[in-house]
Amino acid sequence: MNKMTVRDVDLKGKRVIIRVDFNVPLEAGKITDDIRIRAAVPTVKYALDHGAARVILMSHLGRPSGKGFEQEFSLTPAAKRLAELIGQPVKLLSDCVGDGVRKDLAAAPEKLVLLENLRFHKAEEKNDPAFAKELASLADIYVNDAFGTAHRAHASTAGVAAYLPAVSGFLIEKELQYLGKAVNNPERPFVVILGGAKVSDKILLIENLLQKANAILVGGGMAYTFLKAQGINIGDSKLEKDKVDLAKALLEKAKVAGVQIVLTSDFVIVPNFDSNDAKISDTIPDGFMSLDIGPKTREAFKAVLSKARTVVWNGPLGVFERDAFLQGTKDIALYLAALKDKGVQTIIGGGDSAAAVLKFGLDDKMTHISTGGGASLEYLEGKELPGITALNDKKKPAGGCGCGCH
Repeated sequence: MNKMTVRDVDLKGKRVIIRVDFNVPLEAGKITDDIRIRAAVPTVKYALDHGAARVILMSHLGRPSGKGFEQEFSLTPAAKRLAELIGQPVKLLSDCVGDGVRKDLAAAPEKLVLLENLRFHKAEEKNDPAFAKELASLADIYVNDAFGTAHRAHASTAGVAAYLPAVSGFLIEKELQYLGKAVNNPERPFVVILGGAKVSDKILLIENLLQKANAILVGGGMAYTFLKAQGINIGDSKLEKDKVDLAKALLEKAKVAGVQIVLTSDFVIVPNFDSNDAKISDTIPDGFMSLDIGPKTREAFKAVLSKARTVVWNGPLGVFERDAFLQGTKDIALYLAALKDKGVQTIIGGGDSAAAVLKFGLDDKMTHISTGGGASLEYLEGKELPGITALNDKKKPAGGCGCGCH
């Protein structure tokens, strides 16, 4: 997508409103993972360094009721953390719209301001035009840098763009650069690793990738529905009964398309989900379930990955939150880190895959980790993202189409 970025507009003396994604995990009011706040810093700093008169940030956090202020969903921890990261004060306002916000903005000496949680107003998720217009009235230029919410047509992600010049920040630019290249013009062989719980969550993704990937490695809970489709006994493992025929059809489509599909061939099995009494097995007997890929599967996956030049990973390969079932996900993450050192593009598609890579301390060993689980999934499925579509397109140069053919 050839969208304008913050580099393409003159910020000097302008009020700039930036949609960031500060929807961070909290425990007892403390941020447990600040990756999304850190990801916003380059764009915020750029605006400040390039003469913006005022930089106004807006975000949501969690799922408040939409009936006004709720302390547990306040952006106070995010404001404090951003101030530490950026090295200057951040003024948190008590709301995001209304006369009080205007008065506080006029009185605040700070150049960097954060509006309170957008979702304290139901109008945000409804993409209410009046709410969007009121947000837009606070600024001269709109920058969207919240990739994690770009798949939502909300007032702050799509609505505001109707009233102001609308450009992307560096994070969205980076997400589109890596995910876009992987989907539309990957260096080949292009290998996709798919995990997670459900086939139903990944149907559109698989169908889109069958037209693009050279190989797809399937692990996690979704693998057992594919194995069942091949007539393999899966014991009590996770199964979507109503998706067995679909899994069979997808395997047939892959064969026709010449896309190699590699399924789990050995398993880490337990008698029930709560048990940690795990053993490795080539089969899943009745009365047992599999919660991770076994060592043979890991080696089979690595054999395919060893030839890859681009890898996209979406979904963990086992119940990685528990020590007994994290080895499959960890082994493949470590292998990808080694591949990245050899120049392979390793792209992690947000959500639980990103959480796993962070857990293993490998976040700086990947080419790119997407900050948007749902957004990256929908982008990889080939869907348009409303928060991206709403941004201004770059102008084509005079006398040409902009593709370099003239």
